[in-house]
Amino acid sequence: MDAVRYSRSGTPAFRTGEVSPSPRRRPDVPIAASPVEFSTVGLPSVERIQRWEGHNSEVLIGLRCRSLEGGSLEATETNVQVGSVGLARVVGTSHVVERDAELIRRRPSDSVVLYFSLVGDAFFYSEDGVRTVGPGQVLLCDADRAFMRGFSHGLEELVVKIPRGIYSDVTGEDSLAAPRVFDFSANGNVHAAALAARVSRAIRADGPTPLDERTILELVSVLTGGTRSDVGAAHRASARSYIERRLTDASLSATDVSDAIGISARHLSRVFAADGTSVPKYILERRLARAHTVLTSPSGRSTSIAEIAASCGFSSAAYFSSAFSARFGARASDVRRDAVVLRSGH
Repeated sequence: MDAVRYSRSGTPAFRTGEVSPSPRRRPDVPIAASPVEFSTVGLPSVERIQRWEGHNSEVLIGLRCRSLEGGSLEATETNVQVGSVGLARVVGTSHVVERDAELIRRRPSDSVVLYFSLVGDAFFYSEDGVRTVGPGQVLLCDADRAFMRGFSHGLEELVVKIPRGIYSDVTGEDSLAAPRVFDFSANGNVHAAALAARVSRAIRADGPTPLDERTILELVSVLTGGTRSDVGAAHRASARSYIERRLTDASLSATDVSDAIGISARHLSRVFAADGTSVPKYILERRLARAHTVLTSPSGRSTSIAEIAASCGFSSAAYFSSAFSARFGARASDVRRDAVVLRSGH
C-alpha cells in the first residue's frame, strides 16, 4: 500500500479593534503540509516489516522492527510536517522497535523525539535503564542515543520530532543527557496536555486543525523548563492554547483570553507584541489557517464558503473573503477549486 495524501455582519468580533488584512504582510503562521498516511494493513505479511521500517526511515526516524510471537504487524502511521518539526500518529499491534548504535551511525536523526502514549503500556530501554510509559505520559528522548521500545498489547501514540539544533535554541539545552517523562493526563502538566491536544488535532487525515511550528516549540520550551523559557513564553503558550479551544467562537476577544489565563489585557498585549504580533492578529491568522485547511480538504468540497467561514469563527462572510484573499493571494473559491483539481490528478 502506497502512502495516501489527503489533503458571521461587519468586522470580526474583536473588541480590541479591527484587524485590516494587508496583502504585503508576510504570513505569521505557515500552513502545514497535508497529512500523509501509510499502513501495513492489506500488504502481504512478508512485506510488512520491511515496508514499515522503510516508511519510518523516510519520514520519521530509522528503526528496526519485529513483531511478537510471529504475528503479522498491522500498523498505521499518519505524518505531517510543520516547518522543521515532524508530527505523527501511530496505531499498531504488538511489536518491538530498536534503534541501535549501528543504525544510528548509518542513519543519524540529529533530533529529539517526544512520544505521547494514548493507548497501551510501553517499555523503553536505554543505557539509562528501563522505563514503563503508560497512557497519559510522554517520553522525551534523544533519537541518536540507542534505545529499544516494546508494545506487548499494541499501541496508539503521538510523536513529535524536533531537530536537535532547534531544540537547543528554544530550550537552552545543548544535549539531552537522559530520557525524561512528563504527565499529560487531566491532572498533569498543562503544557504537555496542550501540546498533545494540538498535535492530535493537527494530524487528523481529514479536517485537521493546522498547527504552527512556533507554537509547538514554545510549548516544548515551557514544558522542559529550559533556560530559554520565560514567564512571557508561558503566558503566550497558555493564551494560544485557550484561543485554539475557542477559535470557532466569533465573540472571542483579547479580554476573554486574558481573563482565562489570569493576566491583564494590557499585559497580554505586551506578551504578544514581544512576539511581533497582537492577539487579534493571531486569532485572525489561526482562523484563516483553519479555513484554508477545510477548503483544501475533501470534506470541504460540499460545504458553502459562507458556512466554512462561520465554522472558523468569522461573523461576516464578506470580511472573511477579503481577509482570505489578502492572506493567501487568491479567493477562497479558487483555492478550493485548485485543491479539487489537484486531488483528481488533472
